[in-house]
Amino acid sequence: MVETRESGSHPADPLAGASGLLRLFAAFAKIGSTSFGGGIAGWMMHDFVEKRRWISEADLLTGLALAQAFPGMNVVNLSIWIGWRLRRGPGVIAAVAGLTAPSFLLVIALYELFQKTAGLPAAHLAIAGVGAAAIGLSLDMAIRATRRAATDLFSGGMIVAVFVAVFVFRLPVVTVVAVAAPIGVAVAYLRTEADRP
Repeated sequence: MVETRESGSHPADPLAGASGLLRLFAAFAKIGSTSFGGGIAGWMMHDFVEKRRWISEADLLTGLALAQAFPGMNVVNLSIWIGWRLRRGPGVIAAVAGLTAPSFLLVIALYELFQKTAGLPAAHLAIAGVGAAAIGLSLDMAIRATRRAATDLFSGGMIVAVFVAVFVFRLPVVTVVAVAAPIGVAVAYLRTEADRP
């Protein structure tokens, strides 16, 4: 199991000190400037869990669940979670700045480029290809999260119920979360209490 790094927790910690914050900023900047069309959580999984081993898969998936439960953009919420887990407050600033600043500048530049090339068929094919890759990454992340979350009959049933409520019956996501989240928390609490000696 990959262990989450804490600020200053080990002399060889690659994220210790100011250089560690710059490393964290650069890692998020790379993701923010190279992940097109969504699927950024999948890139984070690959980069931070599998490649750099800065955070565990369980931590990232927990952060993803929280990011989706809270208001705001999921990917920004997830970057806040990862930044906090790795370097607390300064890590949050480095992560969010790294994720948003380069991509903000890149989007402006790409908009100008697209304005000049919008009439070319190749431009639309390229965008469709990037979108397909992003959907694949999102699907990979969804499968991983489902596998980890569906640990028992209740969890699996909750996943199916939420999916059916949102995608089959087209109920508003906010309403579904407002009903499902308290139920999930209550069941988890009751199980914790039942397991106590």
